[in-house]
Parts: sequence; structure tokens; C-alpha cells
Amino acid sequence: MKKYKFTIQGNQYDVELKNFEDNIAEIEVNGSTYEVEIHREVKTTKTPKLVRSAVYPTAESDKAKTSKPSESKGAGALKAPLPGTILSIAVKVGDMVKSGDNLIVMEAMKMENNIKANIEGKIIAVKVNVGDSVLEGDVLVEIGS
Repeated sequence: MKKYKFTIQGNQYDVELKNFEDNIAEIEVNGSTYEVEIHREVKTTKTPKLVRSAVYPTAESDKAKTSKPSESKGAGALKAPLPGTILSIAVKVGDMVKSGDNLIVMEAMKMENNIKANIEGKIIAVKVNVGDSVLEGDVLVEIGS
């Protein structure tokens, strides 16, 4: 990290600060490593740590990719690909959609994104409203056969 030169009672020391966390510092003095405690007030940050849950692919989308074209695909959940805000919804419960149809327009990172159907079927449920903020992986629409 940082290197220092100290002179204590006429003796010169090369000191390297390797790690510093809370009030414990790991330092190397002339080739020997030490953990030292620094006496000072530990300041707490006002900014909370952001912990995001992991999003994994769903089994519904895998089923749709592996079934035969003539077979019913079953129900599937269309999820938000990234965090954003819903701008418009082009479908309602009961509408029939085909794979690739635009269902929702959402704003993410100052860009409009068209959310398209990944399977063919009937809209079972619309889980969001215009103006809603969604996180990555939130269910937007459920599509059934």
C-alpha cells in the first residue's frame, strides 16, 4: 500500500502499510510483518452496504427452449432483466401473445427497453403497473398456455 521511513532513537526503519481495516493495521517493518492496533475513534459510515441477491435462470425459460414446437409450453414468468421503471404495458390479462411480441416498455439506465414475450400463450397475470420500480429478477408478467 504505502511505504514510510521512520527514525526512532537513531535507528532507521522501512515500514510498509499492507492492510488497514477498522483500527487494526498490518505493517511490515524491515521485512517482519506485524499487526498493530491504532488507538483512535472508529468512524462508522452513514452509507449502508448494498447487498444484492443473486438471480438465477428459471426452469420455465429452460422448458420453453427444450419442448417441441407443437407442444404446449406451460406457464412461464417473464422477469425484469435489470432494475428500472415501468413506462407502459401493452397487454392485459386474457390477451394472447406470440413469442417475440412486445409486452412492456421499461426505462433502465436512462434507456427505454422493450420487454418481449419469451413463449407463446395467454396472459395469466400482469404483476406490475405503470410507474412501478422493479429490481432485476422481479416477475413482470405470467404467460400460460
